[in-house]
Amino acid sequence: MAARVAAARVAAARVAAARVVTRAARARATGALPAAACWATACSVAAMLFAAPCAGADPPAAPAKAQVCAGCHGAAGLAGNPLMPSINGQPRQFIATELFQFREGHRQNEMMSPMAAGMENQELNALAAYFAAQPPDPPSHKSDPQKAERAKQLTKQLNCVSCHGPALMGQQHIPRLAGQQYEYVRAQLRGFKATTRADIDGLMTSAAQPLSDEDIDAVADYVAGLAP
Repeated sequence: MAARVAAARVAAARVAAARVVTRAARARATGALPAAACWATACSVAAMLFAAPCAGADPPAAPAKAQVCAGCHGAAGLAGNPLMPSINGQPRQFIATELFQFREGHRQNEMMSPMAAGMENQELNALAAYFAAQPPDPPSHKSDPQKAERAKQLTKQLNCVSCHGPALMGQQHIPRLAGQQYEYVRAQLRGFKATTRADIDGLMTSAAQPLSDEDIDAVADYVAGLAP
């Protein structure tokens, strides 16, 4: 009986979280939802995920499931492919929220969407906890000193340090940028500027609009060389 009640809570949380994201997206598109409220949407989604564990069930074997992730994200989350993000040491809430986004179809990717499609909340949380616990590696990318000062000023001017933290280490549902793959960061910034990249609260899309191609290259080069 207890297991059925817990499962019902998980299902209800999943439906409610999907509604939160959908409503926020509609409100953002019409301008009816302020930026601060959009920002809070991600917190609401992640809170629903973490608040609804399935009581009485053994946690999934996260390391075993993580073996599947290693094909793209590398062993323990350190990606070898420059176009793939490293997820080791990323905030737990961020990883869970992104998996939720892929599962619900709010973010699309030919690899991640089918991977996340059948996951339950407890599986998302277990994978998030596992990868978040893996220590981040020193950056392999060497930043261009001539671009660094301009890029650093841009991270302050566009409030990157307000959301991602003073050292760009990420927090809660916001990812760590320090030491992330250069090619991956550049591709994401280009996607935000082009409004083709899914954006749960609209803040990244807005922040990317003033950036030139040179700015995007400089910021990606700068953050990729920061030690996490």
